[in-house]
Amino acid sequence: MRKLLNEELDRLEVEEYKESKKIPVMVVLDNIRSQNNIGSVFRTADAFRLEGIYLCGITATPPHREIHKTALGATESVSWEYRTETTDAIIELKEKDYQIFSIEQVEGAVSLDQLTLLPGEKYAIVFGHEIRGVEQDVVNLSDRCVEIPQYGTKHSLNISVAAGIVIWEVFKQFSL
Repeated sequence: MRKLLNEELDRLEVEEYKESKKIPVMVVLDNIRSQNNIGSVFRTADAFRLEGIYLCGITATPPHREIHKTALGATESVSWEYRTETTDAIIELKEKDYQIFSIEQVEGAVSLDQLTLLPGEKYAIVFGHEIRGVEQDVVNLSDRCVEIPQYGTKHSLNISVAAGIVIWEVFKQFSL
């Protein structure tokens, strides 16, 4: 086996990406404190052609050196908007007919491996603060909460890891 060169990967240019078909999924970052995590989510959103990202509360916005370090240019391709209050972003998305799924451990949460998405629907996936998780007022506005099954001693995953797992599972249910 030989590693492929970047030129052989057949990747889209930024302008081609912006014009390409996206899966009907938005990410909402609820008060994420680590710019490295923010950049990683941008990169994952780019990889799976999500519609965009809402950056909310204390979540930093591009341009920022630490975001760019992990995003590797994805802040140029992925559409994003900032909202001071996460609840404002959620209400706005609901008005645009998005189903709101918070990734959080709550009573009655759906296990990620049991999640079924409906064709023709639009979804917004909310990821919360690295320690506090998704704020309760955002959970209250959510249509569903989804939990990633975990079997070790820790009760949570790093937000960039959780985003990668969830976005991959969601992406598999759509076709481009």
